[in-house]
Amino acid sequence: MSASETVRVGIVGASGYGGLQLVRLLLEHPHVELTYLGGDSSAGKPYSSIYPHLGHRTLPDIAPIEPDLIGDLCDVVFLGLPNGIACDLAPQLLAKGCKVLDLSADYRFQDLATYEAWYGKSRSDGEVAATAVYGLPELHRDAIAKASLIGCPGCYPTASLLALLPLLKQGLIFPETTIIDAKSGTSGGGRQAKTNLLLAEAEGSFSAYGVASHRHTPEIEQTCSALAGHEVRVQFTPHLVPMPRGILSTVYATMRDPGLVRDDLRTIYNAFYRNSPWVRLLPSGTLPQTKWAVGTNACYLAVEVDQRTDRVIVLSAIDNLLKGQSGQAVQCLNIMMGWDETLGLPNMGFYP
Repeated sequence: MSASETVRVGIVGASGYGGLQLVRLLLEHPHVELTYLGGDSSAGKPYSSIYPHLGHRTLPDIAPIEPDLIGDLCDVVFLGLPNGIACDLAPQLLAKGCKVLDLSADYRFQDLATYEAWYGKSRSDGEVAATAVYGLPELHRDAIAKASLIGCPGCYPTASLLALLPLLKQGLIFPETTIIDAKSGTSGGGRQAKTNLLLAEAEGSFSAYGVASHRHTPEIEQTCSALAGHEVRVQFTPHLVPMPRGILSTVYATMRDPGLVRDDLRTIYNAFYRNSPWVRLLPSGTLPQTKWAVGTNACYLAVEVDQRTDRVIVLSAIDNLLKGQSGQAVQCLNIMMGWDETLGLPNMGFYP
């Protein structure tokens, strides 16, 4: 597609945090016209009635989620819906000629039996699901460019896999020794009311959740297994941090060659991500902070080696709502359309 062409884009589920990020990003995108905002309970309302700070921008009112209407108005559709809903809508939109980017878990899995086991919904769209590409550009850039359906990765898998990819691709670790210790801000829980996300509950506290049972575990394992060439099980534990946004993932694994030092691994990481504009390997001895990534589509990485334990430790920081969700979805849109991968995406946040 020519860089001068404008693409008509819609967002289904525009009232959630993911939808809000998409609205903000797409309003600033030079090749996008935002033609549809869809919602269920909010249908018929001005978007500014939900987010008054956008009242100065011209936006469509929230419309009902009707495939015929969406197909008439849109070339590309982002689905910011709860798990288990997108898989009913995406096949209809694809049939109408729309490209679809799904922010839920519905199209992240190659094996729908895994999805059904972890998400508790029976699926009948196997033929459509088989065409979906996992939207991690640093791994599947070429496939994304040719795809019509993208299953956008979860925020924890994005942070964790970007830390792991070079190690797995080069066979530098024993994959089954992988331990992922990750922390997220409260916006990762979405905009709906949840007791553990209330200020009185979260402020001044730090807690784990989903121990040995978090739904992002099989998503991480799917990619690890594909790169390792055999089934891989990882230990993944998420934590809730009392801050609005950001993820810090600390990944541990045992090295196959204990003689490797930090500089060796840094050379490997720099080579692996040499064509990945959103991955930033920090200088030796500098460790990432979530504040650096918040408000951007960047992932900050640091690599360390513990020669005493023969382990590599990789730290990864992202904004869970941008590189971990909506920003990465726009990154995929850019690749699908043949545009520059950085187009319309924030490169630098505000500090402090």
